[in-house]
Amino acid sequence: MNVLEGTYADVSLIAGLMVDKAVYHLPLHRQHQRMLQSGVTLSRATLINYVSQGIDLLTPIAKAMLINIIGGSHISMDETPMKAGRQSSTRRSSSRKTHNVMKQTYFWPMYGEQDEVAFTWSSSRGKQHALAQLAGFNGTLLSDGYAVYSQVIDTLNSQGQHITHAACWAHTRRYFEKALDYYPEEAEYALAEIQKLYKVEAHIRQHSLNAEDTVHYRLKHSEPIITALFSWIYEQRQRPELLPKDPLSKALTYAYERHHELKTYLTHAQVSIDTNHVERALRVIPMGRKNHLFCWSELGAKQLGVLHSLTVTCKLHDINPYYYLVDVLQRISQHPAKDVIDLTPRRWKALFADNRLRSDVEKVKVL
Repeated sequence: MNVLEGTYADVSLIAGLMVDKAVYHLPLHRQHQRMLQSGVTLSRATLINYVSQGIDLLTPIAKAMLINIIGGSHISMDETPMKAGRQSSTRRSSSRKTHNVMKQTYFWPMYGEQDEVAFTWSSSRGKQHALAQLAGFNGTLLSDGYAVYSQVIDTLNSQGQHITHAACWAHTRRYFEKALDYYPEEAEYALAEIQKLYKVEAHIRQHSLNAEDTVHYRLKHSEPIITALFSWIYEQRQRPELLPKDPLSKALTYAYERHHELKTYLTHAQVSIDTNHVERALRVIPMGRKNHLFCWSELGAKQLGVLHSLTVTCKLHDINPYYYLVDVLQRISQHPAKDVIDLTPRRWKALFADNRLRSDVEKVKVL
């Protein structure tokens, strides 16, 4: 079925191009080479146009999913770099020529309470993007120790929003791991105490405790561990021989400055102890960087974010992304715009997965 105006491409081709690009990290120029070797003659510009127009159709769905994430009670957020677009930079050389270099931009994945991920894109790692994305959010924000998140929360709370900050224990643990070679005794003690916190979380998952029992169990078993650990951290920071640049000193300071944020998860049952789930979700970005290295344009980066938002969320809900894209690319033209939320992967699985729309190519194979 043709879903793009003015083209003869079947929806299966467009969905296949998108899946190869977003899920299997195969750049369009390599897909183009593979087609040529198979005897399929299409220009690379045509393939880019197909994918670009297809993503334009999907963009309202990704936006609806982002709105749903912002409307939840807790969000996990992170940021990861991606070269995108070009900027002029004059480098010192004998010829004093101006070279075009790629811009350092960032994806900011936002992981919602219903296992949905939105990959928003920004040209910088500054707080303005996070301020815009979190406008209207009221709940708990789980993040790493990047200072921008605290600044953003303070700003939004001063404007009438109500956001509680939770910090990631995995990032705290990594600082102590870096100190193992220099202060093995102290680092091993801290790591052992943090490991006890993770054993508590393992027990909660194993027994599928409800929200009330989760909070009760954490307060009973994890809070005493954290209280004792931070007493130890305070004592260690008084050691006069520890210099600010020492790995142990950095680990102690990192944890101490986030004392309250690291305890937030204790009383918020749905908040995770760390941001590892976000890091697993955003892994598609560094994996893609190893293959396509960068995005040619800032628009391309934004479109890649839309595609990753939907395909990663498909993975989280055990949905075949190809089947999903083939269906929604056909369905979106006949679906009421006010109900676009129903086309997000989570809702689509419940409403349409059992009776999904197939491509003409697939129908022929069935016959």
